[in-house]
Amino acid sequence: MMKVYLPYYTGHAGHWIYNGYARAWEQLGYQIPDVEKRPSPDNRCTEFLHPPMEESDLEEDYILMATDALAVHPETCKAIERSYKTFLFAQPNVYPKPWGDHPNYQCAASDKTINTLNQMDNVYLWTFGEVNPEYHHKWKKVHTVPLAFDSVSYKPIKDENYSKYDVSFVGGWVNNGFDEKRKIMMDIFIEFKKSGLNCGFFVNRNLNHEQETAVLYNSKISLNIHDAYQRILGNDTNERTFKSIGLNGILISDKVKQLENILPNVKTSNEPAELVRFTKEYLSLTEKEINDIKEENRQDILDNHCYTHRVEQLLAL
Repeated sequence: MMKVYLPYYTGHAGHWIYNGYARAWEQLGYQIPDVEKRPSPDNRCTEFLHPPMEESDLEEDYILMATDALAVHPETCKAIERSYKTFLFAQPNVYPKPWGDHPNYQCAASDKTINTLNQMDNVYLWTFGEVNPEYHHKWKKVHTVPLAFDSVSYKPIKDENYSKYDVSFVGGWVNNGFDEKRKIMMDIFIEFKKSGLNCGFFVNRNLNHEQETAVLYNSKISLNIHDAYQRILGNDTNERTFKSIGLNGILISDKVKQLENILPNVKTSNEPAELVRFTKEYLSLTEKEINDIKEENRQDILDNHCYTHRVEQLLAL
């Protein structure tokens, strides 16, 4: 059984993304060392390789998931070089302004490190957004592998306490470096507050895993909201897209090009009033009609958009 080592984030989206990958690799028969001992998330956002690789680990075949930020460390570069395969998340070399001026959107690897990685035949580059060659011009070929649904960790939880919600949202006030998303969220929430709908909006409420799952699964409709750069550039959709449909079955969202390409049946608009209208249209359907839509959409996610599918996509590169 080959071992797979992954990045570990102590907080924010990276924690849940790589936890989803860890469970998917396990489900496909690979070994994740000390997977049950991965630290719990906290309010920081620190990235490291977990568990740390020892010299003895480098003596046998293994697969490594890494990022350009981890690759700047000599010990990680050594592990990448000796790996059977490394799937390296490659940040853009340049990015449109104003976002490209902020460290959150900048590649951490030097030109020397990038050149070294480009020459390794066992290194495969990926990103979850649609690849614009102009943005990744210093890297060799970068592949698009979208985010997905963690079907292993998120199992339906029936709880009538949450079925009272006409529409639900679970998320946080995540600052992209310019604090652009807060206004987008507030504009949408204010419109829903005026609508008379029963809204279960949980923002920075620190719901535990079971509560989050129960909210999304039992509410009638789920809502997704993206950051400003995602709306404008359209290259990537967030993990909430796949989680919301995988659990709830019906999603309404603001407009993001990648989302519309991958899941064309999702109703999207950047107008808050239009999102309210979409919600009321769904709620006007019969219970059977809603349940049929939910079942079909959930099955589409389970058949095509789980982290196990993304691992298979990586292995096929």
